[in-house]
Amino acid sequence: MGATTVIERERKFDFDDGRPVPRLTGVGPVAAQADARESHLDTIYYDTPDLRLARAGVTLRRRTGGDDEGWHLKRPGAAGAREETQLPLGDRMPPELAEAAREWTGGADLVEVAHLRVDRFTHDLTDDDGRRLALLTDDHVRGARAGDQAHLDSWRELEVELDAGDPGLLDTLTAALLAGGVRPAHWPSKLRRLLAAELAAEGKHGNAGEAVMSYLRDQVDALRVHDAGVRRGDPDSVHQLRVAMRRLRSALRGYRRLFVRERARWLADELKWAGQVLSPARDGEVRREILLDALAEFPPGPQIEHARRSLLSGLDEVAARDRETLLARLNTERYARLLGALDEWVADPPLTMSAESGRRELRTALRQADERLSAAVAAAREAPDPDTALHEVRKKAKAARYMADAARPVLGNRVRRWRRAVKAAQRELGEYHDLAGAARLLHDGSWDSVSDAFVFGRLHERLRARCTALRADFERRERPAAP
Repeated sequence: MGATTVIERERKFDFDDGRPVPRLTGVGPVAAQADARESHLDTIYYDTPDLRLARAGVTLRRRTGGDDEGWHLKRPGAAGAREETQLPLGDRMPPELAEAAREWTGGADLVEVAHLRVDRFTHDLTDDDGRRLALLTDDHVRGARAGDQAHLDSWRELEVELDAGDPGLLDTLTAALLAGGVRPAHWPSKLRRLLAAELAAEGKHGNAGEAVMSYLRDQVDALRVHDAGVRRGDPDSVHQLRVAMRRLRSALRGYRRLFVRERARWLADELKWAGQVLSPARDGEVRREILLDALAEFPPGPQIEHARRSLLSGLDEVAARDRETLLARLNTERYARLLGALDEWVADPPLTMSAESGRRELRTALRQADERLSAAVAAAREAPDPDTALHEVRKKAKAARYMADAARPVLGNRVRRWRRAVKAAQRELGEYHDLAGAARLLHDGSWDSVSDAFVFGRLHERLRARCTALRADFERRERPAAP
């Protein structure tokens, strides 16, 4: 029996232990959801010792059990699909698969890197005529890293795989699962989850494309980790998730010559939208901390304590509303599409010929970032609204710093001094922005008592005075030129 090639169209979701499998009967053309078929899969994954296949989004495995028992080589396909070559089960790796993998391995030895055991419960989703449209699988996974890198993990995930249905059905089923509280998967594959720590540890790279893609991969992994933290309510997770998104967007925009323009622009725009989704919750966290710390500087007394309780009451109410809105947005189909697009991007990056260049392309992009920052600084000196103008400077400084982070593995010490200067500007203007935002909240708020209004008026004056001092310090500071 020869090789068979299939196209997989599927979506993965994280799923908590103890939850019943969702019912999708009545969603779109799905007329029935069959009882579960149980199978037990035992899969060994092969790669080079430095994980070249996994870094390229390619999977080579030997599987026993299930409907697709055999040897598989899976690679990224078009529009988020996966192309899989399947060969019959045997003890030895088929030479044609090893040869096909040379495109990514360069002929390096292939060794066992991971072992997964899965208890799978598969539900057929059928239409009115009994035709199978898709499969809903409930996987209970146990994984082990092979070799010297001992690592064990276990988890549960759902997967929807299209069979004979219209491609749009995958989006319809995804929307129904998200509406039911199922979370998009943080990892694009079971193997990627098991190897995540090693895949994030990229070494130095010699050309522009490799350096920036290494940075982007790290940020995508960070995004998945902090997305899970936001859903659990972990401290600082909203901030860290927004930082990962901003780093991704800054690299995509700042190094846009390295990538196919239309795809990079779309992904950057979607990351901007996702960052805006996070902003209210994060801004609320920051302003709460600033206001309570500043209020604590007043001499204690009944008037101050009453104002503190009034402030907390209002802030807590807004925070609860912001978190509810945030979680609802993170469970939308649009956000799920963004996660899928990021996985596709790192698995099969749309690089241009400019990505093959070395230091020159990186230095050019950094100088352009420095020019944008300098123009924003000059505009801020004459701006009638300093808060808005200095916020623009801060955004340019932040983008420049993140671009410098991506370039450091190649440019080394040449970029360090400039990066330190733009980071200092970002930090200083970040404090200014946060203080100004807290002051605006006090100015625009309506307070229940004259006493509270008096306390918050004094607090507003203190915050604005600190803003004035920070602005003066920033305007005196000199910055080195970009490398």
